[in-house]
Amino acid sequence: MLEVHEAVVRYGAITALHGISFEVNQGEIVTLLGANGAGKSTTLRMLSGLHAPQSGHIMFEGQDVTKTKAHLFTSLGIGHVPEGRRIFPQMTVEENLEIGAFRRRGSYSDDLERMYETFPILKERRKQIGGNLSGGEQQMLAIGRALMGQPRLLLLDEPSMGLAPMIVDTIFRIIGEIRDSGTTVLLVEQNAAQALRLADRGYVMENGKIVFGDTASNLLTDARVRAVYLGENVES
Repeated sequence: MLEVHEAVVRYGAITALHGISFEVNQGEIVTLLGANGAGKSTTLRMLSGLHAPQSGHIMFEGQDVTKTKAHLFTSLGIGHVPEGRRIFPQMTVEENLEIGAFRRRGSYSDDLERMYETFPILKERRKQIGGNLSGGEQQMLAIGRALMGQPRLLLLDEPSMGLAPMIVDTIFRIIGEIRDSGTTVLLVEQNAAQALRLADRGYVMENGKIVFGDTASNLLTDARVRAVYLGENVES
């Protein structure tokens, strides 16, 4: 579904991504692992058109989208839930969800009801101002808003950040349900262990490079991943 070939992203004189290459197959959850500053969020912003690569190529469903403008990515079938949720705090829950469907033609009432079935708390809060929601509710709203665009690929950036453990479990369950419903997911997540338990495959990033990738099950048992990203003491 998604192929990234030797993509380079620079911020002025600083190179954030050093020729990264990876792929995401349809129906997968793929996770990007790495420390803060490794380039994970930059990768997602590149894939949603917010930072076009200076070189390299991005192919989505066989189409070269490297130079596509950011506002067109929703129409292509790529949704992005950024770090920090970025909902519209002065709008109601329902208005936030409706904005997610702004590029669609025709009625979206069925999808709105589907979001309320997926996130029952949002139905209860649908007339409340988004800024008054809890952190977990705002995260659900951000995911629901992206899903209103009917993405075939969903980019999720740190969906569990700052949330209570019980809410984190709910968010991860919902991500699994999103994949099971047919939407492919590329996940950046600080909780490496939980991300790998959910994902099919993963890639490890360091200093703007992808240093290796494998199945999620293999990464969970890899000594380096366990020591560096899962916080385990591993004997040499």
